[in-house]
Amino acid sequence: MTNEMKTLGERIDTIETRLAYQDDTIETLNQTITAQWKQIDALTRRIAELGERLQEAEANAPGAANEPPPHY
Repeated sequence: MTNEMKTLGERIDTIETRLAYQDDTIETLNQTITAQWKQIDALTRRIAELGERLQEAEANAPGAANEPPPHY
C-alpha cells in the first residue's frame, strides 16, 4: 500500500508540473494573440485611411482616372 501511495503521489506531482507549464503556455499564447490582434487592428485602420486618401487623390486628379492614354 505504501508503494502504491508513493506512485500515486509521483503521478500527482507530474500532473501538477504539466499543468503549471500548460498554464504558462496558455498565458504566453494569449499575450501573443492580443499583441497580434492590436497590430492587425492598426494595420486595418491604416489600410482604410490609405484607401480614402487614394480615392481623394483620384477624385482630384486631372482627367478621368480610367481613361485610356491618348495613343489608344
